[in-house]
Amino acid sequence: MHVIRDGGASAKTLHRPGLQQVLDMAQGRQVQAVIVAKLDRLTRSVKDLCELLEVFERRGVALISVAESLDTSSASGRLVMNIMAAVSQWEREAIAERTRDALRHKRDKGERVGNIAFGFRLSADGKHVEPDGDEQAVLREIDQLRNSGVSLRRIAALLNAKALRTRRGTAWRLEHVARLCSRNCADRL
Repeated sequence: MHVIRDGGASAKTLHRPGLQQVLDMAQGRQVQAVIVAKLDRLTRSVKDLCELLEVFERRGVALISVAESLDTSSASGRLVMNIMAAVSQWEREAIAERTRDALRHKRDKGERVGNIAFGFRLSADGKHVEPDGDEQAVLREIDQLRNSGVSLRRIAALLNAKALRTRRGTAWRLEHVARLCSRNCADRL
């Protein structure tokens, strides 16, 4: 009996070292059954579960989930396993939707979400963001230069010639300017 773990790896993907080792063993007919503690630790995708079940079935490997007491060696076991995988996938997607909606709501209220974008700073209440005058001036200058056809590299050189610095106090580079322009400088002013 082999114990294979994918510690810290997400069940969102099949591209995990431990699972790849299990698949290699199944392909090589080195195992008769794969036992998992819980189905959603194996995968949370119906498509991926179907793919795994197909590989296992072709190689005569049973998939057994201890927590759900499921065994794919029977038709009813495969049916219940597919239903449970569908529920796990729905749960993952529902959580992602709720998180995205909550973050959008916070952003719409002007609250801090993650890193604070260049041009803004954390307000005195420690919760909201507000425009940073100095950084907003740099954004306006970048926007004006870009709109007049100046290259990103040249914009960085012009900012450095004026002794303007990034938020971290470093010299401007093409990558810094490109990142700000890709976020559409004009929309943040």
